[in-house]
Formats: sequence, C-alpha cells, structure tokens
Amino acid sequence: MSIKRSPISYNSARFNKSAAKLSQCPDDIGAEVAFAGRSNAGKSSAINTLTNNKKLARTSKTPGRTQLINFFDLNIEHTRIVDLPGYGFAKVPLEMKLHWQKHLDNYLQKRECLRGVVLVMDIRHPMKEFDQMMTQWCKSTGMPLHVLLTKADKLKKGPAQSTLLKLKKELTAELGDNVSLQIFSALKRQGIDQLSMRIDSWLLEGMEDEFDGQPEE
Repeated sequence: MSIKRSPISYNSARFNKSAAKLSQCPDDIGAEVAFAGRSNAGKSSAINTLTNNKKLARTSKTPGRTQLINFFDLNIEHTRIVDLPGYGFAKVPLEMKLHWQKHLDNYLQKRECLRGVVLVMDIRHPMKEFDQMMTQWCKSTGMPLHVLLTKADKLKKGPAQSTLLKLKKELTAELGDNVSLQIFSALKRQGIDQLSMRIDSWLLEGMEDEFDGQPEE
C-alpha cells in the first residue's frame, strides 16, 4: 500500500524571528499553527521532538524569554509553526503578565493566517487555568484545537488512556468536532506521526491540488 508523502518537512524548521507584540510578527500571509501551554508542560520539548532539533525551541529558566512569540519557517513558503508564551511558573510582576496576556490575545484574535492551536498539557496535570482560558478562546472563535498530553512516559498506559478518554469526553462535549486529543512523549518519541498529520491537515488545507504530484512511498 502506497502512502502519499507530506510535502511538509518539520525537520526543515528554522528560526525566523521573535515578536513581543502583533506589529512585530512576520507578514500575515500563508498559514501557521501555534503551540501554547503553561510553563513546564513540555511545549519546547514537543516542538523540538516534532522538528528533530533539540535546540530549535530553547528551554529557558529566564522569564524574560517567555514573553516573546517565536516563529519558525517550514520548507513550504509562508508556512510556519509558532511558539507562544508560556505561563504558570514565571516569577514576574503581575503587570508584566498582564502585558504578555494582552499581546497574546491580540495575536490569537487578529492573526488571519493562524489555522489551529496545539495546546500542550502535562498529562498528569491537565486543564489548569491557562488551559481553560485557551479552550474557551478556541470555543468562542471557532479555532481548531489539538490537545497534546505530554510526558506520557511518566504514567502507566492504563492511567494515561483514562486521562485521554476523560478529557476527550469533556472537551468534545464543549467544542464538538473542533477539538482532537492525543498522548505524546518527547522522551520516548511517542505520538510524533499523529501530531504531524494533524498540523499537516491545517497547514495544507486548500493546497491539496498544488501537491497532487508529490511522490508516493
């Protein structure tokens, strides 16, 4: 059985720029998928595992880095993955957190080329305040949401599946067909194919005819 190869190579991801606010983002053309998640949820590790580049999304204990929206170009022109600010553990003044939240909200509300959000949660501690805020935002805007339950290697298979099924029931009741979920482990490289297929479906929407001639394997 032949399988059509995706034209997107996530290994090709290269840093484009960092933006502190919407006006500093790359031109609002093409298609991009944003990764969001609380600090310590494993967002950077998920991006690095997807792109097979341990240094792409740098993990940092310096709160100042967290406020930036980081853009990474892929091999197809004007397609990107985006690393959004993380929240939860950064010990910074409330005023700064509100500043970050304002610019994050501007990006989520006004970025026309945003096709979907990957919400990264630690499978042991899902649906914290930030996660609820993001799911509500996706519900209100109709933005497709993919929940990535990371650090699955920290749980046995049974409890991990139970958490997945429970969350799937809750979020599907709230968001319907607009949400999907999966288990992921950067350590064991579990779930990469499922994640890349979901992002493919968003980034390549409307481009199918353009890539009909892609080789099959």
